[in-house]
Amino acid sequence: MADEEFGEVPGMRHPTEPSTDLSMIPIIRPAAQVEAEEAGESAPATGPVSEEHPSPAVVGTSEESAVIRSAADLDAPEPMQDTPLTEPPASEPVPLSVLAPSETDTQTQPAVPAARRRDRMRFPGRTAIRKIMHSEPLPTQSMPWVNRIAGSPYNNPYLQAHREADEDARRTLDFALRLGETMFRFGAGALEVETSIIVVAQAFGIRETEIDITNQSMNLNYAPEGQVPYSVQRVVRSWTQNYAGLALLHRLVSDIATGKVGRGEAMDRLAEIRHRPKPFPRWMATLAAGLFAGTFVLYIGGGPVGASVALLSTLLVMAVVDLMGRARVPEFFSTMAGGFMATVVALVLYALHVPLAPSMVVAGGLMMLLPSARFVSAVQDAINGFPVTAAGRFVSAFLSYVAIISGIVAAVAVAELLGVRSIDLAEESSANYPLLMMAILVFLAALFDAVVEQSEWRLLLPTALVSVCGYMVYVGVGALGVSPRVTPAIAAVVIGALGRYVALRMGAPQLVLAVPGILFLLPGLMIFRSMYEIAMDSGAVVEGAVGMFNASMVIMAIAAGVVLGDTLARPFTRSYRANERRQIGRR
Repeated sequence: MADEEFGEVPGMRHPTEPSTDLSMIPIIRPAAQVEAEEAGESAPATGPVSEEHPSPAVVGTSEESAVIRSAADLDAPEPMQDTPLTEPPASEPVPLSVLAPSETDTQTQPAVPAARRRDRMRFPGRTAIRKIMHSEPLPTQSMPWVNRIAGSPYNNPYLQAHREADEDARRTLDFALRLGETMFRFGAGALEVETSIIVVAQAFGIRETEIDITNQSMNLNYAPEGQVPYSVQRVVRSWTQNYAGLALLHRLVSDIATGKVGRGEAMDRLAEIRHRPKPFPRWMATLAAGLFAGTFVLYIGGGPVGASVALLSTLLVMAVVDLMGRARVPEFFSTMAGGFMATVVALVLYALHVPLAPSMVVAGGLMMLLPSARFVSAVQDAINGFPVTAAGRFVSAFLSYVAIISGIVAAVAVAELLGVRSIDLAEESSANYPLLMMAILVFLAALFDAVVEQSEWRLLLPTALVSVCGYMVYVGVGALGVSPRVTPAIAAVVIGALGRYVALRMGAPQLVLAVPGILFLLPGLMIFRSMYEIAMDSGAVVEGAVGMFNASMVIMAIAAGVVLGDTLARPFTRSYRANERRQIGRR
């Protein structure tokens, strides 16, 4: 009646309408407030709250409203919660190329809260052992080939920063392959070739690339993001000893890595290196080989007559080998002819009662035929993870040994037909030189062999000094009573470490100084005696084979020692790369 008299007042509840329970009204809160309440923290006091009134269809008693809401909650799916813009996305981006790793700019939350985190234990100082175990720092950004670059002389964490990709990628890949082919031809190892190609490709902006080196072939697979990939290949079909060219290539790659040389200038420098003549003429290299043989005979205990005969016979051997090489005769037969000539000359003079030790003369003449550099490279490739390349070089070195044995067998057969008496293999060295004289002989031998290997003029003296240091260690370790089979390996470790230190300081790879420095450690006399036993007496084949096996183990230990020395010296050569980075700045 009052309603009829006064009418309905706007905003007032009718007495007959059911009361509305405010607790049933849903309240929408921000996600941050919900997380704070679940964690037991107080919600922000200024958070906005919006009320939503129920529709007339669901208005009723409290029990009816609760039943209706429960049924709706069971049928309705859970609403999606909005993710704040500051949090990382729920899914990882998918790269367009499998060779290009995806990188995100977001930062993930740490798995352990800051309050529960413990301080890392740090050593008070960096010892040499710790530097060896952690020799190379990883860069601050991901690089596809960083594991290979980390141990190389071209390691530069800031190599890729702000480098723009080259538009003409094919020319860059062709240049990298031609560089690797030249390094292979000049006698570099597979690891050095691979790291050089990686550094060149990275420096010129080619990152989506994989390289495969198999014995004498190189393959580059280029897979740019969102484009059609393609592969290029190059095969190395000839080899030559040119350590001077190897040093020039090392400096070229270093200049490319530090940003001093562009691609055009680098291509010009590579063409110049490929066509540059060797530092020593052919006649001088042949003379140096003869002088090395004479010096080696004196080193192992021969007399002046034997050294002179070894010098002349080696000159003849090198002339024959060079002539057959020009005539395109396979290396196996030229090495066989060299072994035949060295043995025949010594046996004929021995039959003429010339006062000499024929075994020492032959050992000196065979030293230039031994594939020492190839054997060191094979062991280095096997240790560094190139088994196929190492197997190919081992097979090549084994064929050289077989060729030398064949030449000795042929010479012994000719000597028997001529009635030459057999050699007394138990004959010991008659000369006993003082320590200073032996050090001078080692110095000269390393110097002459560096000339044979066509090293640079400025590297001759450092090579000889490194060899003398290795000889001093060899004498000192032998005086301590160490086994004769272990002593050469220890000396080779010292030569390998010093070779890396001095070579990088002078802008050359370690192989250039290490290989000429270890030749005095090679068991040339043991090799000849074992080969002679196999050739002369069929009943002594087993003894000769055992001797050859022991000599091979010594040579392998020497080669492994050189690689170990190179590894141990890496922490101490890091300062050279740091100096380069300080010069060019952090790009």
